[in-house]
Amino acid sequence: MSELDDLTKEFLVESNENLDQLDRDLVALETDPTSHEILSRIFRAIHTIKGTTGFLGFSKLESVAHAGENLLSKLRDGVLTLNPEITSALLATVDAVREMLASIEATGQDGDRDHTALIQRLTALQAASPAAAAPLQPVAATVPPPAKAVADAHPALEAATLEREAPEAKPIGEILIAGGHATADQVAGAIEQQMDGDPRHVGEILVEQGVVKPAEVVEALQTQKEVRASALSSSNIRVDVAQLDKLMNLVGELVLARNQILQFSAAQQDAAFLGTTQRLNLITTELQEGVMKTRMQPIDNIWNKFPRVVRDLATSCGKRIRVEMEGKETELDKTLIEAIKDPLTHIVRNSADHGIERPEQREAQGKPAEGRLFLRAHHEGGQVNIEISDDGAGIPVDRVKRKAVDRGLITPEQAARMSEREALSLIFLPGLSTAEKVTNVSGRGVGMDVVKTNLEKIGGTVDIQSQPGKGTTLKIKIPLTLAIIPALIVTSAGDYYAIPQISLLELVRLEGDEARKGIESIHGAPVYRLRGNLLPLAYLDHELGLRTESGSAEQDVVNIVVLQADDRQFGLIVDEVNDTEEIVVKPLGKQLKGITVFSGATIMGDGRVALILDVLGLAHRAKVISEVRERTLGEGDGREEKVGSENRQALLLLRNQGDGRIAIPLNLVTRLEEFPRSTLEKTGDQTVVQYRNSILPLVRVADLLQERRKKTRGPNETSADDALIQVVVYSDSERSVGLVVDRILDIVEEDIANRQAASRDGVLGTVVIQGRVTELLDLEQLIRTHAALHVTKKSYAQVRA
Repeated sequence: MSELDDLTKEFLVESNENLDQLDRDLVALETDPTSHEILSRIFRAIHTIKGTTGFLGFSKLESVAHAGENLLSKLRDGVLTLNPEITSALLATVDAVREMLASIEATGQDGDRDHTALIQRLTALQAASPAAAAPLQPVAATVPPPAKAVADAHPALEAATLEREAPEAKPIGEILIAGGHATADQVAGAIEQQMDGDPRHVGEILVEQGVVKPAEVVEALQTQKEVRASALSSSNIRVDVAQLDKLMNLVGELVLARNQILQFSAAQQDAAFLGTTQRLNLITTELQEGVMKTRMQPIDNIWNKFPRVVRDLATSCGKRIRVEMEGKETELDKTLIEAIKDPLTHIVRNSADHGIERPEQREAQGKPAEGRLFLRAHHEGGQVNIEISDDGAGIPVDRVKRKAVDRGLITPEQAARMSEREALSLIFLPGLSTAEKVTNVSGRGVGMDVVKTNLEKIGGTVDIQSQPGKGTTLKIKIPLTLAIIPALIVTSAGDYYAIPQISLLELVRLEGDEARKGIESIHGAPVYRLRGNLLPLAYLDHELGLRTESGSAEQDVVNIVVLQADDRQFGLIVDEVNDTEEIVVKPLGKQLKGITVFSGATIMGDGRVALILDVLGLAHRAKVISEVRERTLGEGDGREEKVGSENRQALLLLRNQGDGRIAIPLNLVTRLEEFPRSTLEKTGDQTVVQYRNSILPLVRVADLLQERRKKTRGPNETSADDALIQVVVYSDSERSVGLVVDRILDIVEEDIANRQAASRDGVLGTVVIQGRVTELLDLEQLIRTHAALHVTKKSYAQVRA
């Protein structure tokens, strides 16, 4: 590669970095037009680009940069003052320069596009009078001019002092003292004079006092620049990303070799060999961490573009939006930075376009005219949490449901049963948009589904919360890196599988009778009662097609891996839980990429290949996070609200006689069962069924509710309408009874503090659940009454015996 090629390549890298900074500085300068520090930084960047392009021979790029520099010079000298028109013109200049840089990178030329109109626009703005420029606020000159006498006598000094010392630069006074041109007392006196209000440079004061010569100050300024440039270049080095990727792959292979050696050493007794193995383990771990840090980049690399994006969008929509950021230094793997750039940009544009209202609308609602868009990032539990919130209008839940129904995405019945959280999650469905009209920004119903899909591809999740009139918050969780991750190794049907620990919540082991009886069934779906909450279950071997039947009631040991997918919990039943280890993620071949239950593969310590499970894909395949099952988990919104309300109670929701609804406290329910009508038998006037080596009396809930008022009711009869009957098993210390209901609907958590008075005996009161009036049964009293009317306690004890 020639010297010119090297220079051009370095110029492109540095210029693109400068342009990213220019976007941020111009938006910041519009907010604070008096900041001569920002204006000086902008001027220097454009001046550097112009000078280098002239040397390299890119004449079009030089012309545009020169026109922008002239306009900035007028701003710096106080001839013009900044206004939105000038800011927009300068931003257009940045865009034009960026476009030509891209052309240089692709073709070696600065493009064929004609930028005459932009140059004329910049020239016209230079000629505008200060009054015509509609000033926002005067902008001070970058550096106070030197004393006139000194400037007239020494123009070189004036040119050299156009730029004030940067905060990180070595002070001029120190350089003059080190060079023997001035004493410490003389420099201290000049600094004291400057602090007393003298606006001049320390070097200028010393020249006027006759302490040093102008040439010595110019030399000191040049030394200052060289020292600063040397410090920056010596502390940084540019490395090609491909080289880092290659290094990362080699470290991955080293980790695999380390894992194999560790597994081999477990069976060895040689102390020297074991010590060497442990040292290799420590060095490999440190090397892995070091190489991974070289790939880490601050999230500000993405965020720094958002102020410009929001500024342009707000200008086109007639809005005023302030962008605030927290945690810009939070670091992520470069691969993830690239993966989340587009989703985050789409979310920010949505907030600015959909969320934040126009100034007149905000003021009518008592809000500040200027909207606020807040971005926050922080590390937590081995992953990065990102929050994007606005103080806009919020998401209208009813409109979301209506749009989803209109587009056939859900049924009206499903919409009526949905909680607010479930309704908000509908915006991630393809083709759904709440925009009243389609704009060039949004409204076509594409985007949020892509956002969710792209985040899930890298193991991330997204959750949305919104309050009408107050704003919307999106919370995103993504792993720190995808290259080397900790994982739990499990076995199913003799094969090894890896589960990323980021999705792992806990491990549950059932043995003996608990293993045989602890797994229950609702509508044919297996569940396990974990600390009072029903946990949906999936059998790994069944979902992978390794076995056709899901589970066996005769297992002596059941291993449940409790996982979290899409903010929902479910249990994965595996044959064995082995160990945790750091695994190197290898991408799947094109033949396997279409299988949603796998996200990659890894090589185990013994050389065998283990597939890495995609927890979310597995959950969708097993249907453990769909519709009704989502609400059986007893967490999410219900769990959060439970913290703030002691009156929330888990209830079993049932349909009774026609369309009537009743609810039973879940803590009174022992099991949920379905029995074929053919298994029902009669003993006297009582309907019974053989159940778990005993005889279970059956009674219809409808009859229980009437027996308090009508004690001559005949024997309980079951309905002949269905081949199966649904039964809620109730047990206490004295009896077990099967309560026959028309249908088991759902398991919910509700606040029952505000229930209305009971309308009949056997009912504690009425509450509204899922938008329907529901009776809350006094189940214990109903069972006691039934026992007194039909069976004595002694006979119950005999039946149970």
